[in-house]
Amino acid sequence: MGKRAVWSGAIAPGWDIVANANGGYLLAIAARALGGALDRPDPVTVTGHYFYPGKAGDVTIETQVLKEGRRFGSGRADLLAQGRTLLSCIGTFGDLTEASGPEIVDQGPPEMPDPDDCLPVVATDTFPPPFMGKIELRLHPEDGQFLLGKRSGHALMRGWFRLRHDEPTDTIALLCAADAFPPTAFNADFPVAWTPTIELTVHVRARPEPGWLRCKFATHFVTGGFLEEDGEIWDSTGHLVAQSRQLALIPRG
Repeated sequence: MGKRAVWSGAIAPGWDIVANANGGYLLAIAARALGGALDRPDPVTVTGHYFYPGKAGDVTIETQVLKEGRRFGSGRADLLAQGRTLLSCIGTFGDLTEASGPEIVDQGPPEMPDPDDCLPVVATDTFPPPFMGKIELRLHPEDGQFLLGKRSGHALMRGWFRLRHDEPTDTIALLCAADAFPPTAFNADFPVAWTPTIELTVHVRARPEPGWLRCKFATHFVTGGFLEEDGEIWDSTGHLVAQSRQLALIPRG
């Protein structure tokens, strides 16, 4: 069995949605510990499975190193609070400053107005949730109309993301960005108030350059009470820095 360790941390107040911590934020906490256990700075791929919601307070992260290779290390992290496992993730980490190779990129970032011409999402005690006070989110005008009680009819969310107070967005923070936007279902032609995450996978391609991240999340299949969200995250220089796929549940009415 690989090397094991236990890390201490906390779910900070204000990162919640409907009184539960944002799923990408929880994944980032677990990944930070796992990266420390592997002694590798950058997540390359991380998959998290969600079991229970997280509340503000102390947590522990139990890590296990599964493989240590020349370029990459892989392991597991379990995020626990009050005796329950909130989240379990498997991740592979490396150093993305060493990433190189041939490239094929047959599409570019989503076209959007400048951040100042998009719709800001402002935190409230209910909706939009307190979590929005920890980040800056500007939605494409066509996709943000649900804030005004209108739906575009397309399960699509595009917009700009950055952390507040000019805090730099590193590769761990990309895990949070992958789950920061309102659900695509808010723009679909059916009523839904929330879509709890079952599983979230993030592939990190590069370290982002400073500035706004340009993001697009789309859903193409809603079947059997489930939906997927496929995400693209592009940095301020127009480079793809992360992709994501999330499986979420549509609650029964």
